[in-house]
Amino acid sequence: MTPHPRLPLQAVLFDMDGTLVDTERLWWEAVEHVAGRPLTEADQPEVLGRPVEHTAAWLGAATGAPVADLAAALHREFTGRVRTGIVPRPGALELLDALARDAVPTALVTASPRAVADTVLEALGAERFAVSVTADDTERTKPAPDPYLAACRALGVDPVDCVAVEDTETGVTSAEAAGCAVLAVPSLAPIDAAPGRTVRESLTGVTPQELGALVTRELRVMSWNLWLGGSEVDDHRAKQLKAVLESGADVVGLQETGGTAAQELAEALGWYHHRAGENLGVISRYPITARFGDPTVGFYGAAGVRIRMDRGLEVDVWTAHLHYTPYGPYESAFDGLPPAELIAHEEVRLTQMRDTLRRIGESCADGVPVVLVGDFNCPSHLDWPDVEWPVTKAAERAGLRDSYRQAHPDALADPGTTWSPIHPVHEDGSGRPEPQDRIDYVLHRGLTVLDSRTYVVGTPRPWPDVAGNDWPSDHAAVVTTFGVPRTS
Repeated sequence: MTPHPRLPLQAVLFDMDGTLVDTERLWWEAVEHVAGRPLTEADQPEVLGRPVEHTAAWLGAATGAPVADLAAALHREFTGRVRTGIVPRPGALELLDALARDAVPTALVTASPRAVADTVLEALGAERFAVSVTADDTERTKPAPDPYLAACRALGVDPVDCVAVEDTETGVTSAEAAGCAVLAVPSLAPIDAAPGRTVRESLTGVTPQELGALVTRELRVMSWNLWLGGSEVDDHRAKQLKAVLESGADVVGLQETGGTAAQELAEALGWYHHRAGENLGVISRYPITARFGDPTVGFYGAAGVRIRMDRGLEVDVWTAHLHYTPYGPYESAFDGLPPAELIAHEEVRLTQMRDTLRRIGESCADGVPVVLVGDFNCPSHLDWPDVEWPVTKAAERAGLRDSYRQAHPDALADPGTTWSPIHPVHEDGSGRPEPQDRIDYVLHRGLTVLDSRTYVVGTPRPWPDVAGNDWPSDHAAVVTTFGVPRTS
């Protein structure tokens, strides 16, 4: 099987009885019939999620009847009920169909014997599952991790990149011992939520994206040019703090920090920070474990950090600021330069980008995703059909993806303008409309884009009447929410 290329979710492993089909009730009835008495809540640990052999041994200890005879009777009673009474659980078939559409492999992992599993597979459609593992296929069955480990080996996936869907504590114990994230949908007995475990009342409405979120940690990254530290706007530091908090960002790559903004913002937030030169900085709610680039970098350049999230996940986050002249959108709109000349005039920024990419390459580590944010002061080749802007092309060739364009592929429908919320007209007094463009970016390698948006607080008044604006910048910020795979 080929794991899904876009979702961090590599496979979904389904329990059968009580999860996909309503057989827990049938099993309960079969045990009651063989036991010759009604079962109570006290009997659940010996019945729910247990293989035939376990329940037979339990009944044998209580009644003195031969265990082999009890096992045969349980198997006979349960199989008969299954053949005539299989009912899919609410939402089960719809979820299986959605996973098939998204090319996410699925497996059936059950403590029932092969004969019962094959009967259910025939009813559900055996083609829905790439693999099936039953009580007959492993030396130990649930609650041991063996069945889920066997299914993952057969699929060629890592358990930590998979979600197991279970309905009993026994099955949950098995899946979690194997290392899977768990979606618990209790059938007869309640199951408590826990770290790495989500509990839902049913499978109705569950989506592949929701399951994918169970094997990731979200990381929200913001790129923000503070505009000379924010000094053009009254009470700018308080407004910056408010903007960061309301954005929900976990990490912010800053440009034009005015020297002290990164430290002051981090101290006010109780975050970690890295300051590089007088212009660049990174603030992070997660610990910074390494710092990259020249700490005395000039006004233009790049700086990076490595952050450590929970469960030991690491991500490298870089911030870059590239030179602002000559500015391509002006040369196109005001001077009418053709594409070849626009591209030729990008040499300074292209050199700065190549230096940034070199530094990223020198500091990166295997398995550690990379995020590069910044004010590049140039448009993207993804937005201009006639101009192959070389700065963003260079980043793309280095394997960095544009998160905003991944989330919003249509540049006409979603231009993602970041320059400029305060300049509707050019500031030279000519009255010419200011070219509006996307020049601030959140690029990445090794992550999954869950969402990306431009971000401005309020409705800023235009230049020069900006002192009272709630938004203390001349750029819009970009905020991207990533999924970070647990195996990173």
